[in-house]
Amino acid sequence: MCGIFGSISDADDPVRLWQRISKTLSHRGPNDEGCWFDSDSGVFLGHTRLSILDLTIAGRQPMSSATQRYVIVFNGEIYNHNLMRESMTDFGYSPNWLGHSDTETFLAGFEVWGIEETVKKAVGMFAFAVWDRQSQTLTLGRDRLGEKPLYYGWQGKTFLFGSEVKALKAHPAFHSEIDRNSIALMMRHSQIPTPYSIYKGISKLLPGSLLSVSSQSRDAQPHKYWDLRQVVSEGISRQFSGSPNEAIDALEEIMRNAVSQQMVADVPVGAFLSGGIDSSSIVALASKLSTKPIKTFSIGFDDKYLNELDNAKLLANMYNTDHSEFIVKPTDIDILEDIMSFYDEPFADSSAIPTYFVSKFASEHIKVVLS
Repeated sequence: MCGIFGSISDADDPVRLWQRISKTLSHRGPNDEGCWFDSDSGVFLGHTRLSILDLTIAGRQPMSSATQRYVIVFNGEIYNHNLMRESMTDFGYSPNWLGHSDTETFLAGFEVWGIEETVKKAVGMFAFAVWDRQSQTLTLGRDRLGEKPLYYGWQGKTFLFGSEVKALKAHPAFHSEIDRNSIALMMRHSQIPTPYSIYKGISKLLPGSLLSVSSQSRDAQPHKYWDLRQVVSEGISRQFSGSPNEAIDALEEIMRNAVSQQMVADVPVGAFLSGGIDSSSIVALASKLSTKPIKTFSIGFDDKYLNELDNAKLLANMYNTDHSEFIVKPTDIDILEDIMSFYDEPFADSSAIPTYFVSKFASEHIKVVLS
């Protein structure tokens, strides 16, 4: 993952401000960081990078398009970006590519098809902000199911956005006023659902949505480029009509394509393995697609009723993975305060604890895991 942040304001020294804000996002992007500022519009963009695709300087952000019209900060991955490059060539667009990052592909798409049409063509998980120098408009976007986080809102005369609220809180314009209605939502759902946040004036961008704003207009209403209800409705109207075996084959093909796309990286890729149906299916497919044993990671507990390590080890042996496991002990829970600090809002799902442990364990070995 990477960290993105930006603002529209009249900050006197945005670079010095970024030095403070970037520290709040450094855990999301430890490999590199950069910032960009347009003094005429007051638009500031900042990025902390976890290098996954194109580890060279050609993948650095903030990144400008070939014509310099668009400047972007991007968090996530576009799995079909190479196919998008081919489509641009077929469309008659042949830029002088500087590298092979999906961010550069995204920017080129904006030049060819425009922002919304490019996002509709993209398959992946992402949150981004792009400044259009021509229209003087800042556009925020989030992937279809909201896998990548993106907060935004006006704080007085300043517009802020970022991957995490702690980055927004580091800005002097931020007002830490609790939204009491969000507390009620928290008590009901064990989390604060999108588009709400714990702070007044700050929202989470809805999944499958774009939002445009400028220094001249405070109107920042998101609009959908993808709608789950519509997809479900279309699926119901075109139901699968084959046999059970044909359905199995069709599902396997869809899953194989998804896993194959998500294994594209310039760094090693591994997988979480619990021994359940979901992770076992992913590991089985990833193992078939990989030319060498994939790395798998499992965590277990001393309590035999909670421990799934035996199932995980069985699958790891079956697919000859490079398997590692970690036992969580009661004394390890003293990191609970650290876990709480990672969530910028109240969050009451206990799955956060095992997710933290398996992620921390895997991060000691690799950068990318399938789950």
